[in-house]
Amino acid sequence: MQAFVNAINAGDRDGFDALLTPDATMSDDGTDRDLTAWVDKEIFSADGRMDIESESADGLELVATFTNSTWGAMRTAWRFTVDDGRISRFDTGQA
Repeated sequence: MQAFVNAINAGDRDGFDALLTPDATMSDDGTDRDLTAWVDKEIFSADGRMDIESESADGLELVATFTNSTWGAMRTAWRFTVDDGRISRFDTGQA
């Protein structure tokens, strides 16, 4: 999921969107959210950044420090579902 992290850290919304399936979904702390609204609010309009702490062998789970201008820095877990090479769902929450 390095491309996901790279797109976030570069503020590259087009690159980020290209990593997702058209019908991608997500959850934050166990609650499904509107992906577009959440990504706008928590990542791209709030200068979101990720620093990976650890990654599973298959790359589908990360623990990272996520920082944005709204909440500051927090340790977060990320899980990804990938279909045909693109992210169809991600789940995040405090680790």
